[in-house]
Amino acid sequence: MGSSDEETARDVEAVLPSIERMFAKGYMLHEHPRHQVNIGQPFALGTYHVTRGEFAAFVRETGYSTEGGCTLFIDDNFPLRPEAGWQNPGFKQADHDPVVCVSWRDAKAYIAWLNGKLHGRIPADGDGPYRLPSEAEWEYAARAGTETVRWWGDSIGSGNADCYGCGSRWDNQRPAPAGSFPANAYGLSDVLGSAWQWTEDCWNESYAGAPHDGGAWITGKCELRVFRGGNWHSRPWLLRSALRTRGNFADRVNSNGFRVAKTLPR
Repeated sequence: MGSSDEETARDVEAVLPSIERMFAKGYMLHEHPRHQVNIGQPFALGTYHVTRGEFAAFVRETGYSTEGGCTLFIDDNFPLRPEAGWQNPGFKQADHDPVVCVSWRDAKAYIAWLNGKLHGRIPADGDGPYRLPSEAEWEYAARAGTETVRWWGDSIGSGNADCYGCGSRWDNQRPAPAGSFPANAYGLSDVLGSAWQWTEDCWNESYAGAPHDGGAWITGKCELRVFRGGNWHSRPWLLRSALRTRGNFADRVNSNGFRVAKTLPR
């Protein structure tokens, strides 16, 4: 899990223009030290991001409130718009598009609802098989057995994902509809790009002291939670299996979504 010094040096050098290199290096340092993780608990991960239609079903059934607005990406700025939200994230969406403008708390509420479908009631946090993935599980699933920068290789290529410079019709416009790109070897589509994906973990500046069992790291700066994968307006160098960053657990941004993990029997 993570990156070696050699990988970081190589990947930083590949970032163009050169003015971005120091910025990229700061991001990539959070991927150190590279370390061994043994995931002992079987798990599944959603084939796609949770979609707008799926989130709408949750809101209709529960009356869950998402008031408070959403931060939009507009012309390289991030204004908070009180009227914006998952229903109006700044671009048109259909039910099969990834839901965005959802916070970590919103994702957890959706997952509690899913678990409630099994229990017949809204359970306590952690009571049920559905959950957010840990960082380790997400990276394991995103890599799908590969050691390259991305599951399809080291180069971003063209038409493999949705970002600012990925060669897709949705680049720098909006998240691509779920399933728009080839799945990796584990059957996961759109694992990089389109929308950042929340994980369970608290933010820590490096992997020093990180769990080695694949579980979520639930100590550190827990008002900040880790998200992975890049988004529709990310530069290509941000779409890397190892790259990690963070956001406040209550913030809603029109480039942040999530996918659901499920604990499986041993």
